[in-house]
Amino acid sequence: MIEIADGVFVRRHTELDLTLGLITGSGDSLLVDSGMDPGLAAVLAGEGLRPSRIVLTHNHFDHVLATEAFLPCEVWAHEDCVVDESLLAGRAEYYDEPFTGTLVAPTHTFRDSVALDVGGRRVDLHHFGPAHTSHDVVVHVPDAGVVFAGDLVEQGAPAQAGPDATPANWRHVLDLLLELDPRIVVPGHGNPVDAAFVRAMAIPEAS
Repeated sequence: MIEIADGVFVRRHTELDLTLGLITGSGDSLLVDSGMDPGLAAVLAGEGLRPSRIVLTHNHFDHVLATEAFLPCEVWAHEDCVVDESLLAGRAEYYDEPFTGTLVAPTHTFRDSVALDVGGRRVDLHHFGPAHTSHDVVVHVPDAGVVFAGDLVEQGAPAQAGPDATPANWRHVLDLLLELDPRIVVPGHGNPVDAAFVRAMAIPEAS
């Protein structure tokens, strides 16, 4: 885990250039996306960390498949986020071997915004409308000036618009994200960036 602000960490994965997040408070922690690697749960446990919550930024397979490894915990997502076998079609485009784990659906959902207490630290979840998916979640850590953007932002490759994307609303969603005045924006794939990167990024076209 790489600390990018006080008590806020990212973990970079070579697979699909995936980026996960960890937010820590006093005796508590929250994981941003579970990713694909169940071994991360053992890594965090070895560091004395057991996240009490996972926030899913969206339901694409590379962000949700390892949730089972962190149970028991709360799993937060937007109310339109569905985690079921339909998302495994995306995985099949990259991997030949079958998925043998258990898919875990969200246990807690919200519509527009909700504030969570993570060990005395406020973490805000926002849904600013459809863009990369119908249910993108932005995770804001106000006291650190950090925003986890999920796949609304990608670094090192162009942002992707799949069949469930709404490119026409993407820039509006990013503008609302920027109104949070982030110092650091963590993309779903790639290294952390700044607000200027987000302002300048190209919006993908519909696929």
